[in-house]
Amino acid sequence: MTIRLVQITDTHLSPTRPLFLDNHRRMAEALAADPPDLIVNTGDISLDGADREADLVFAKAEHDALPAPCLMIPGNHDVGDYAELGAKQPATSARVARWRALIGPDFWVHDLPGWRLIGLDTQILGSGLPEEQEQWAFLADALAGAGSRSVALFLHKPLCVERLTDTSIDLWPILPAARRRLLDALAAKPPLLVASGHIHQWRDRQLDGFRQVWAPPVSFIVGEEAQPSFGTKLVGAVEHTLHADGSFATRLLTLDGLKLHDVVRMRAAYAPDPEPPSGA
Repeated sequence: MTIRLVQITDTHLSPTRPLFLDNHRRMAEALAADPPDLIVNTGDISLDGADREADLVFAKAEHDALPAPCLMIPGNHDVGDYAELGAKQPATSARVARWRALIGPDFWVHDLPGWRLIGLDTQILGSGLPEEQEQWAFLADALAGAGSRSVALFLHKPLCVERLTDTSIDLWPILPAARRRLLDALAAKPPLLVASGHIHQWRDRQLDGFRQVWAPPVSFIVGEEAQPSFGTKLVGAVEHTLHADGSFATRLLTLDGLKLHDVVRMRAAYAPDPEPPSGA
């Protein structure tokens, strides 16, 4: 038995700022024309769910309308980012609780013939939150219980930008201390596939024992003045074909009709709300 899984990421949906809704719905149409067995969104489902409950509610409804079951993990725009980066919206227990109440688990395991899929909440790694400790215990159990299944790991932030030994502290990957702890945990049952989002670029490479796949965003790219090209800047999705013998194949999915938005030129996306009129 073969499972066709489509990974989408960084949809950045909002009912009040629907700047990227057309791309999401174009993707939904394409998936409806050839439905996969499973969809995984690797985070930033919402434009600003970290502060706007309505964005999470709207994003959930849009994903519920997709033509296949959809698993989701949160990104920095959904539950906040690393306090170590000076995030204006740090990941907190309250933000994680809101995700869980409105969307579902922020980390999960999903078994398929020959495969164990594990989704993790990268945004709480290194946070010291109680939810982080829950996740480490969950991961140990999930890896121990994988048995002969191959493991595919789904993350929002990638393990690294260049090498697993990178020590830089920046916006894009899991931070070094949390990465080291995660790699130590994964040594018990190394994944064949590590699939992530967040970078808003496409890249597929074998590195340090892992097949590391960055899915391109559905929503927008980030212009060169704000982000260098580590991979290829485009919009689309990724198809992972998972075989019951534990092997897999991955390919890029591009679609006609998706707009190549550049968020650097779209100040309205994350501009502050206008002040209400005086006396309102």
